[in-house]
Amino acid sequence: MSKNDSSLSKDQYNLLKSFKKQITHPHSSALAKQAKVQAVEQEQEDDLDFFRKQMQGVQKMDASNIAKLGKNNKKKPDAQTLAKRASAIGPMDVDNAALSDTQAMLNPVASQAKLSYRIATLQHKVFEDLKAGNLRWFEAVDLHGCTVEDARSAVLQIIQIAKDENQNVLKIVHGKGPEAILKTHVNSWLRQHRDVLAFVSAPENQGGTGAVLVLLKRAEKNPKFKQ
Repeated sequence: MSKNDSSLSKDQYNLLKSFKKQITHPHSSALAKQAKVQAVEQEQEDDLDFFRKQMQGVQKMDASNIAKLGKNNKKKPDAQTLAKRASAIGPMDVDNAALSDTQAMLNPVASQAKLSYRIATLQHKVFEDLKAGNLRWFEAVDLHGCTVEDARSAVLQIIQIAKDENQNVLKIVHGKGPEAILKTHVNSWLRQHRDVLAFVSAPENQGGTGAVLVLLKRAEKNPKFKQ
């Protein structure tokens, strides 16, 4: 049948020609797909060979010198531990060891009262950051279950530990209690300590009126921490 056969239109002739081509080469489409897959596989194999050549002579890094960043599981001192140590080996060398209880007896504080103290020269912004709990505290000591004497020793020692480590913010958990005895004494002791710049009842999420955040002077003259 020729292209000039008048019984067929042009579209019909092209369709007939396409059918004839498929009949003549029934596997041409499948062969083309197979060839494409093989080309992709060959390209991947070539890339792998190139990578292997580039990595020749490269050795695995020795992991022995890599620092391991693990969580510090050092147990923080509590009041009972500090008090027992003081009883066993005597109190550590602390500044202002003689803190009077007279002020505590004359100025008791209520269980739910908010404590607040600052020296006159302290910047307002620093004090506001302390009140808001924005200053990261170094250590916390819990005085629950302590006698007044054990609590006094623990407060003095935790302040000294912070100074030795050149830290200037700590938290003291004094509790509330119906008579707020330890709270009253902590309020008195901290006002007497020359290294205390300010203290304030903690925000609710950090202990509320059952704890105080304490700001200390920086131990600038500590030989362990030269400026």
